[in-house]
Amino acid sequence: MKFYNRENELQILSDIRKRSVQNSQMTVIVGRRRIGKTRLILKSLEKETFLYFFVAKKNEKLLCDEFVEEAKKQLNLQIFGEINKFKDLFALLMQTAQTKAFTLIIDEFQEFNSINSAIYSEMQNIWDRNKNQTKMNLILSGSIYSLMTKIFENSKEPLFGRASERIHLKAFDIITLKKILKDNNNSFNNKDLLAFYILTGGVAKYAELFVDKKALTFKAMLNEIFRANSYFIDEGKNILIEEFGKEYSTYFSILTLIASSKTSRTAIESILNKNVGGYLDRLENEYNIIKKIKPLFAKQGSRVVKYVIENNFLNFWFRFVYKYRSAIEIGNYDYVKDVVIRDFDTYSGHFLEKYFIEKLSLSKKYSIIGNYCEKGNKNEIDIIDLNQVKK
Repeated sequence: MKFYNRENELQILSDIRKRSVQNSQMTVIVGRRRIGKTRLILKSLEKETFLYFFVAKKNEKLLCDEFVEEAKKQLNLQIFGEINKFKDLFALLMQTAQTKAFTLIIDEFQEFNSINSAIYSEMQNIWDRNKNQTKMNLILSGSIYSLMTKIFENSKEPLFGRASERIHLKAFDIITLKKILKDNNNSFNNKDLLAFYILTGGVAKYAELFVDKKALTFKAMLNEIFRANSYFIDEGKNILIEEFGKEYSTYFSILTLIASSKTSRTAIESILNKNVGGYLDRLENEYNIIKKIKPLFAKQGSRVVKYVIENNFLNFWFRFVYKYRSAIEIGNYDYVKDVVIRDFDTYSGHFLEKYFIEKLSLSKKYSIIGNYCEKGNKNEIDIIDLNQVKK
């Protein structure tokens, strides 16, 4: 699939790279897995000299061996003897940047936390001493939102306040998704478009998979998701288990209930028979997975609150893949597809509202957009748009 959108991010990265020729710049790029961080970075550096380090979960010395070979190859560095500590390699690269401008990309940067957490304070010390006399364009990318936020936004952490720019890479908007679909399936209908919006969640990797497999109608997309060896079957688990750690089963239960329209704290607690306030708070504020929705014009302290899963694909995964995992585990994919087809018109209603709210937001005509309802879901209005200046 060709490269879409991201013009603003490409411009930001270009401006940073130009500034780094005068003095070193540190950029942090955060975004969930598959959202397109690495491809964006590489696209911005198509004709530039750069080093790319991927932090895999392995011994620090083994990582250094890989990184040293990359530095020798890309920068033509003469490195004698062994380098066993990342701090020594980083110091050498900063020294090289005194006379040579280049970009250093460290992907999955948060993984250093499990390899050797002292690396962050060691890097901070080397960076602070050398950044004004060097020409390094340092890009630190990570996909575990909670850890990346802690590393760079917690005032007690050594790298707090060091980044000169922070990019939070988000999902493709509806304009981009419609363009992708139109470029690759000119005969799509409204249901195909809504399904593409729901099933990709705007995630670049998922859109690319559907495009590559030419699965661009509602039924073709379902066939691609619900089949043996499907990329999508374990995807929710692969993305979130590392975020949640040992308590992932409780988080998964809560997300399954939210995806199944049990969107109030009271409804969730009545089913799970436990207090979930702390879990909901972390899902919203630490993990950035759910969002609290209040009706427009609700009074301060109003209890008319519901929770929604921010990413469309994750909502679908918890509603139909995780919920029906028993059928999937015995290979009964047709059964789950039939459930999706049966429930899709009702299930997709919320996403149709969400689609038009996003479309209205992109018009830049309104200062407030949302929905309205009173206690007990009385007097419900799907979408209200308000321009507070023009009334």
